[in-house]
This record gives sequence, C-alpha cells and structure tokens, in this order.
Amino acid sequence: MAFRSSLSTLAAGLAFLVSSAILTGVPAYAVDLADEARRLVGAGQGVQVETADGLVLVSEAGARAVHPASVSKIPTTLALLRELGPDYRFETRFLAGGTIRSGTVDGPLVVHANGDPYFVDENALIVIGALREFGLREVQGDLLVEGRLIFNWKTDTVAPRLRRALEGDVSTAAWQAVRVSGDAAHDANVGIPRLQFGQPRARATDTETLLVTHRSQPLRYMLKAMNGYSNNIFAPLAQSAGGIEEVQQLVREALPPDEREELVLGDGAGAHAANRMSPRATVGILRALQSELVSHGLDLTSVMPVAGIDEGTLKKRLAGPNGEGVVVAKTGTYGDYGACALAGALLTQKGIVYFAILNHGVPIEEARRRQDAYVRVLIAELGALPWVYQRDDAPAFTRAEVTIADTVAAAPAAP
Repeated sequence: MAFRSSLSTLAAGLAFLVSSAILTGVPAYAVDLADEARRLVGAGQGVQVETADGLVLVSEAGARAVHPASVSKIPTTLALLRELGPDYRFETRFLAGGTIRSGTVDGPLVVHANGDPYFVDENALIVIGALREFGLREVQGDLLVEGRLIFNWKTDTVAPRLRRALEGDVSTAAWQAVRVSGDAAHDANVGIPRLQFGQPRARATDTETLLVTHRSQPLRYMLKAMNGYSNNIFAPLAQSAGGIEEVQQLVREALPPDEREELVLGDGAGAHAANRMSPRATVGILRALQSELVSHGLDLTSVMPVAGIDEGTLKKRLAGPNGEGVVVAKTGTYGDYGACALAGALLTQKGIVYFAILNHGVPIEEARRRQDAYVRVLIAELGALPWVYQRDDAPAFTRAEVTIADTVAAAPAAP
C-alpha cells in the first residue's frame, strides 16, 4: 500500500513539473537540463541558460555573484563597443620636438598616444619605415611620450622600450613578419631599419611638427584576439571607455534593476579580487553585447572566440564534430580565487541560447571538464548549429594605417 502511495506521489510530482512547464512556456526538456546542470556542474554551482527573448531554461544559483575571472572581459567588451564603436582606431602620433634640417631633428621625438593596446614591435617597424620615408634619419634628443602608451602589452617603462625598438632593437620574428607582409616602406634586401637617437634634452622650440600618424587596426579585431587569448591588457584598456567605474555603470544600465548589483568590477580584465558577476547577470550582458553587435551588422563571433577554430583558450576545448564551430564563448580562470568560468552562446533553429557557468571552489581542470560536459549536453538537447563564421588570419599590424604628413605643419607643444 505504501509502495502504491509513493508511486502516486511520484506520478503527481512529475505531472506537476510537466504541467508547470507548459503553463509557464518553459519547454519540458528544461527540467532535464536543470537536472543535468546539478549532476554535471554541481549542485550550488552557478548555471544560467536563457533563450534570446529571456525565457529561463536553467537557473542554478543564478542570482549568486561570484568571482568570474576573465569572464569580466565581457562587460568591458560591451562598454568599449558602446563608447567607441567597433571600427574605432587608436591614434599614435609622432612629432618632431625641434627644427628639422637635413633629416635631423634638433630636439626630441615626441609621441602622442591614446592607449592603443596593440602597438607592438611590428607596428614600431612600420612607423620607422614611414619616418624614414618622410626623410628622418636622426633625432638629436630623446624619445618623449605624452598620453597613454602601451607597448608590447606593457604600460611600464614605455619610452625607453619604444626608443630601443625605433633604434632597431626588435625581434627577428617581427622584422620577418613585416618583410613578408610586403610593406612598401621596407626593402627586403636591407636589414632592420633604425633611427639614431641622441641624449635627453629639452625641446628646442615651443612647437611640434607632425611627422607620422599610426592608426591601429579597428577595435573589433583587437577585442576578438584579446578575448581569445584572454589578454589582461583589458585592465588599462578600460580607461578608453572612461575608466572602470564608468564601465560598471554603463553595463549595469543594460541589466534589469534587480540584477545590477550582481555586477561588481574592480578591473576590466578579471584579476581584481573585488570582481563579481552572477550567472544571470552574465547572460544579460551577453544578450546586450549581441544586440550591440547586431546594430553594427556583426555578432558575437566578431569579438569572442569560436571553440575549436580560433586561437587561444578555446582552441582545444569542445573540439570534434559536435563542438567545433558551434560554441562562441569566453573562458575565465583564476586559481587564487577558486574561480573557473565559461560563458557564451549557441545558435539553434529557434534562435540564440545564452549560457553562463560560474564554478567556484572546484579544482580548475575538474571545473573545465564539468563545463565542457554540460555544454555538450546543451548542444545535443538544443540541436545547436555551427555559427556562420570564417576565421580571419591576417596579421594584426597589416590592418593598421600609417600616414606620413604631406606638409610640415607646426603645432604648439603640449603643455
């Protein structure tokens, strides 16, 4: 008798779950996805799965904000796109801080920078070529930097490091890459181009003469690569969106009021101890990011890596016939904080499905195994399709633009 009663109770419970799913518009398979989330990812671990129109399929600890590690780069990506636009180019200008006579500057070479995160040896080489094409051979002073210069992924000691690069102290690989690119400013039959610098000295005049302007590759290509490799240069890059407080405020406004406090950013990269995101807020940010990209004729694959195809942290994850090209996502790992995350989207016949998996207190490799296993369940249950996507392998520096001043126009020196 007790056995029959238990069966009746179980049947009633199952009927309630199915009828609840029908009444709320949640598909019946969502019950299985929720069970699988607890089984594969772990009970109490953060999982949120939603359709493009906001229908919640799974919410396990969805409102609990934990350290998201490098998934923090997703809100920074959204803020940069909204503030600057996907085709924005950072400008780095090179000016003479003195009179130019016979290819020599009687003073320093002055660099006006505004935070290009992708200015590296290859870019320095094409600038040397442009300066030499202008006719410059020698700088009697030093190299002066004004503004925010990031060189070779670092923000410290930028002036002496860039000076050495302009003197020809660059990697052989960088020089070979520029030569192979066929840059017209370089002769493949000669060695690494270089400028000659003198000793530090003050400006000889109160004016600066523009020589060369370097414009970075468009922002969207930078974001794509930096999200792929999870480059922490995102931290200073947040300054280009107004600073981390502005980034946090801007992205919070894209979320429902009851989710806004579930986003806390101490930095834009994910290395700050204060960073917090909930799974449901993460999904909301992904949805806002996709909406922003669509308004420019783009989608998530334009700024985030595609599993099994793009170089970086997702290259070898979710590979194989059922995963490669199907998942676009951002990884996050910070062992010191016990954080491991994966957040992204799947394309289905009914539209995009967003997911966020934020593990905490789970060994990193185990967390990754759980995440991949659960995403494969999502792929199978939702009938995920490959994204319409083709990788662009053009070297970053080849997308940059360098212009040589066609007239020597003097401008007042920066105060």
